[in-house]
Amino acid sequence: MDHIGILPNFNGRAIHDFWKPYFKYNCNHGVCNAHHLRELVFLNEQHGQRWAKDMIECLVDIKKAVDEAKGSTDILFKEQIQKFGERYQTILDKGYKENPLPKKESTKKKRGRRKKTKTQNLLERLDEHRKEVLAFVYDFKVPFDNNLAERDLRMAKVQQKISGTFRSQDGANAFCRIRSLDTNPYLSPGLCTKCPEKSLALQLACALLKMPNQ
Repeated sequence: MDHIGILPNFNGRAIHDFWKPYFKYNCNHGVCNAHHLRELVFLNEQHGQRWAKDMIECLVDIKKAVDEAKGSTDILFKEQIQKFGERYQTILDKGYKENPLPKKESTKKKRGRRKKTKTQNLLERLDEHRKEVLAFVYDFKVPFDNNLAERDLRMAKVQQKISGTFRSQDGANAFCRIRSLDTNPYLSPGLCTKCPEKSLALQLACALLKMPNQ
């Protein structure tokens, strides 16, 4: 990750899947809640964890409240934040009650960490990193998940692994320019008719792909 040269100089907020090495970088962090929802669904359906279903509903309700508020303000009311915070904590308490953490042994200290279940690990993540989990509540510019970033990267990996990779640096640069325009929300088909200059820019970028030696 250091070799790529992005995260070492990044000063914004990185939304990721809680891979521990990301936290060594000196930037703000947020945790992808799409990953959390998938884990919670699994725990509820496969392991009968009742608290997991409650947490799914809680996260979805918070997201709905944020989405509804975005049209008129850039922050939720303090009462809303407090209410959601109390609900969030109540669900965690329920989860800990269903899945008590292993007690520290008073005998001779053993090397390594105490063994925990996947459920216990998720509970601790949602508890100890709630600031990162709920970052989208306190700053509306923070997304609920990192799906957009994954979608943007997916096509580059498809081109690299399946579609014959990049034949030259110029071709790779052209591909990146096209993708940056194609994924821009302001260049959707419905808006291009209102912005002919941007539509033309998209056509020119697409033409680069047809140039020889790319």
